[in-house]
Amino acid sequence: MRFRYKLQKIVDLKSNQKEQAEWLLTGALSKLKLEEQSLEELIMTRCSVEDAISVGASSGISASELIMLEQYIQHIDMLIAQKKESIRQAQQEVDDKSEHLVAAMKDEKIWMKARERSLQTFRAAFLRQEQAILDETAITRFGKS
Repeated sequence: MRFRYKLQKIVDLKSNQKEQAEWLLTGALSKLKLEEQSLEELIMTRCSVEDAISVGASSGISASELIMLEQYIQHIDMLIAQKKESIRQAQQEVDDKSEHLVAAMKDEKIWMKARERSLQTFRAAFLRQEQAILDETAITRFGKS
């Protein structure tokens, strides 16, 4: 006799939902990492422009070039502020996806435990039935002797 859990499709569904939540979290984490790398690049660009200003100031660049570099730094600062907001949103998304994954894992665990309890009940009933057959066989043999 083979064990068949009547709610196996729900268990499978919960497992699939957990896998999907893992994929979504992975995607959110990769997006966050890309945003952080982009911020680092902006900061490096800002530092290089600041270096260019300091080198230019000591070597004597024109005022218009100096103003242009200062405006470029202001533009980069604006991009850095926007990138920080993007990182904050990406981190919020990671947190949300992480909470969703935890909930999916708990849900799957509940259904897996229910299946395991059902399997234990099935095994106990199967063993009782098997023992009853063995007892009956022993009684029948004892009665013939």
